[in-house]
Amino acid sequence: MLKRLTSLCCLTLMAAGTIAAAAPHSDAFESQYKLQEMVVLSRHNIRSPLSGNGSALAKLTPHSWFNWTSAPSELSLRGGELETMMGQYFRKYAVAEGLMPENYQPENGVVRFYANSMQRTIATAQYFSSGMLPVANVKIEHKYAPSKMDPVFNPQLTFVSEAFRAQAMQEISAMGGKDGLQGIGKNMDKQYRLMEKVLDLAKSPAAQKDGMTKFRDDDLKIILDLNKEPAMKGSLKQANSASDAFILQYYEEKDPVKAAFGHKLKQSEWETIASVKDIYGDVLFTAPSVAVNVAHPLLQEMNKELSLKDRKFTFLCGHDSNIASVLAALDAEPYELPDSIEKKTPIGCKLVVEKWAGKDGASYASLNMVYQSTSQLRDREMLDLNNPPKIYPVKLKGLTENKDGLYRLQDVQQRFAEAISAYDKLPKDVPAAEKKAA
Repeated sequence: MLKRLTSLCCLTLMAAGTIAAAAPHSDAFESQYKLQEMVVLSRHNIRSPLSGNGSALAKLTPHSWFNWTSAPSELSLRGGELETMMGQYFRKYAVAEGLMPENYQPENGVVRFYANSMQRTIATAQYFSSGMLPVANVKIEHKYAPSKMDPVFNPQLTFVSEAFRAQAMQEISAMGGKDGLQGIGKNMDKQYRLMEKVLDLAKSPAAQKDGMTKFRDDDLKIILDLNKEPAMKGSLKQANSASDAFILQYYEEKDPVKAAFGHKLKQSEWETIASVKDIYGDVLFTAPSVAVNVAHPLLQEMNKELSLKDRKFTFLCGHDSNIASVLAALDAEPYELPDSIEKKTPIGCKLVVEKWAGKDGASYASLNMVYQSTSQLRDREMLDLNNPPKIYPVKLKGLTENKDGLYRLQDVQQRFAEAISAYDKLPKDVPAAEKKAA
């Protein structure tokens, strides 16, 4: 008899890009594997836009953005509510799997909640812990007073050389195809034209004052500086700011027409708007050399957590850039998440790594993206084992799963080790004397 339990490791793909209906663990699976540990890398839940009234974002439209329940960049009230629901789901799953009892009060060191020192990440971890461990009074570990970036979560470049810049720019430019770096913008005609329409850009303060009526496709500039996040200038940066605000507004505003400033958009058009943000993130954080660089401290942190004998549950709370760069550094297969307008790293999503003890004496691992669907976010659906969040298996290039969809733990740990060691192999400049000798 099948348990009424949604697996975080055994969902099967019906076809490329789709998930089968919630597939429970079979009795056979339960008899062969026991869940030992979960390491969760989470993006914060719904926040207000990063900039407020009077900002460059406000100048891109004649309309007023949503009246947010939080200050710029901080977790919204809905975000807190949704994250509590996600924590409750994880509690039900962990209890059903025998990882912990109901109303668990863990001993010292058995669970860890560690967040970037930003209000939205600390608050997300707090709300999640309230849902998952409601009587445990969990301490949220963060190293600085809000809001300062913790180096573990800060997707900054901690090594830069001219040779590194050249290699990274070559990798980023390849995303634009035959037209190179500017090809990225040229391939975004569909997104830019829709954004201009929904923003009513031609009637905006930016149009009236600066003559900006369109997003240009030829002005992309990438900046790779030491001890700073990869950055960009140009229309893609401006469009990303608006895309981010539209996505958040769509989650918060009950009336979808009002969320689109009076425009009636199809679901596919919301996906088009959200794709601007996905492209922006890919350009800045997923080029192989950049990903290995910016994800280095977080890869080390996750690998350490997976190696701790007595740890049962780890919750690391950061940003979409963290998840995107970690997955790129681990050489994950490309994916597009179904049932979400954000296809790569939706708001509140989690990269979940699970350790399983096999009856055969071996240790196994699974990797999944766990996220609330767009409808679950907008409708604030209660999550439980019968109405779980969306769960999408992450595949690592070159690794082979067993018949139950699990990797060998040692193979996953080796992949982490390779991604970590790749940092020391980033291209360094050749000293002038060596160039001359050559």
